[in-house]
Amino acid sequence: MDTAVMLFTRDLRVHDNPALAAAAREARHVIPLFVLDDRVLATAYGRSPNRRGFLAESLADLDAALRGLGSRLVVRRGDPVEEVARFAPDAVHCAEDASAYAQDRERRLGERFDLRLHPSTTVVGFDELKTYKVFTPYHRAWLDVPLRGLEDRPRLHDPGVGSGDVPTPPTDRSPHVVPGGERAGRARLDAWLEGGVADYDTTDLRRETSLLSAYLHFGCVSALECVTRAPRAYAWVRQLAWRDFYAQLLRAFPETSRDDLYTRPYGRGGPGSALTAWKEGRTGYPLVDGGMRQLRDEGFMPNRVRLVAASFLVKDLEIDWRHGADHFEELLLDGDVASNRGNWQWVTGTGVDHAQSGRMFNPTLQARKLDPDGAYIRRHVGELASLEAPLVHEPWRGGGVAGYPAPIVDHAAVARRLRSARRGLPSRSGEATLFD
Repeated sequence: MDTAVMLFTRDLRVHDNPALAAAAREARHVIPLFVLDDRVLATAYGRSPNRRGFLAESLADLDAALRGLGSRLVVRRGDPVEEVARFAPDAVHCAEDASAYAQDRERRLGERFDLRLHPSTTVVGFDELKTYKVFTPYHRAWLDVPLRGLEDRPRLHDPGVGSGDVPTPPTDRSPHVVPGGERAGRARLDAWLEGGVADYDTTDLRRETSLLSAYLHFGCVSALECVTRAPRAYAWVRQLAWRDFYAQLLRAFPETSRDDLYTRPYGRGGPGSALTAWKEGRTGYPLVDGGMRQLRDEGFMPNRVRLVAASFLVKDLEIDWRHGADHFEELLLDGDVASNRGNWQWVTGTGVDHAQSGRMFNPTLQARKLDPDGAYIRRHVGELASLEAPLVHEPWRGGGVAGYPAPIVDHAAVARRLRSARRGLPSRSGEATLFD
């Protein structure tokens, strides 16, 4: 064919990009296009300074990488379908995605063009497995799927069309966010595979985290390449399987980005002073506050701390999970709708794991487990920097610390009340009541 549009979405890379490689194989002229979609930019997701900054840096890096291959990035602003139509392409290549917005974009593109979708945002393509609502059988099936080969960087030519400017990063980002772009992502992946991945442990905050989640969300690194290069890093690869699981679930049930998958009787409260205290990291529970302050400062929070902070909002403060999910997506660089919303529903008990409806994390016990020496708390909660464990986990036992709030609720009392309330509820098969 003569002309193909390569529509970049959440695959901002040239290494192992199936859509880009296929476009280069099949067309004489490839137009690498990214459209700043006004519909997305107008949402809370699109307005996030952290995410806009990461996107701007990633687009600049992608443009530089394409120039190294003989081409350049064409940036336009408007409706993606209308912007693609301006080039009258013979075919459009695009990465498949999970959200309702992405599926609507695919539908509209398919109605007007020869649309070629490629598995690129996940390890395993959506069509390669049936839809599961339970992770364990999904994971077993996921492990058995033969993986495609990694794609090489293609040869390209200048697209010969005009382009708008790559956006500049905003100045109001969190102060310590990681830089965007494929080059930074690949450097981080290389360092991770050479070092921290061997000791990866989701239950010990003294261990390193990869800090690759934002690069995976924007597709600056390939999820498949991560798995291919770390086949024996079981614990970390399992987390990538969870990411795929939530993506395929959202693909099948896009309404769950806002609606409960299953209805549960917890956390229906609205915004108020308690929600503000949680957002600001001033709940009086050091691990929760440390996580929320890290989120504010770095646009990141370790996954286990996210679960504890989410449980505290929904179970201890009895606030609707959507308020928490919205706040996470406002600040997280990796504000992936599928993983974020899936994990919030998992914690709440409205999602894929029914047992979570009867579980709440004890923020103090979790602090002792995840951060036994208190280093994580001292790093992120400045008022407690002079305290050692175990007092750093329970500063109120020492009479409190000037400038640091007392606990906003009595966790033990809330746990007793929820345990008592559950005695009158019907249980589901395999459901457990755990208060840890």
